[in-house]
Amino acid sequence: MASRTFSLLFSLVVASFALVQIAMAGDPNILSDFILPANQSAVDGSFFTFTDMRVLIGAPEPTSFKVLKASLAEFPALNGQSVSTAVLQFPAGSVNPPHTHPRSAELLFLIFGSLQVGFVDTTNKLYTQTLQEGDMFVFPKGLVHFQYNVDSKYSALAVSNFGSANAGTVSVPNSVFTTGIDDNILAKSFKTDVATIQAIKAGLAPKP
Repeated sequence: MASRTFSLLFSLVVASFALVQIAMAGDPNILSDFILPANQSAVDGSFFTFTDMRVLIGAPEPTSFKVLKASLAEFPALNGQSVSTAVLQFPAGSVNPPHTHPRSAELLFLIFGSLQVGFVDTTNKLYTQTLQEGDMFVFPKGLVHFQYNVDSKYSALAVSNFGSANAGTVSVPNSVFTTGIDDNILAKSFKTDVATIQAIKAGLAPKP
């Protein structure tokens, strides 16, 4: 556990340098050093400090794929700074389903474990790679992509950096099957029957 904790801390430092680089093509520039919340006229160092990642240190591994984000919603000091980050936890055999980030590329750094990753470009060509510890992979802005821990025994941990304080996430399964699109439209689009569409929707429905 101690070696994993050191690996996590070291990797977060390395990832921070990558975050600076990816931020160069991010959100529009601001005309001040930083942006204060509307209800505040002054801040101190705590405003620029994000502590929610402390829950990772010494915590048990999750039983399903989990994301901890430090984006504008969680960390208001990022407003106007064109940066955000996320820690991705992959138990054995788990997947981060196909999704997109409409406002930023994603630069993923694999801390430990292995991941099968890939994205599809606008010509419908699939690019895949199997990542090992220490590897990085870039998912171009707005393209559908995924990450999968194919290992049936060991977990994986990655840090993803974004060139936007609010990169946005559009889940392909959820946006298609849980937003109320008519079953007949989906059945025709996927060249299947309504019963199959309803079964998929039932599988994606929140568990009670």
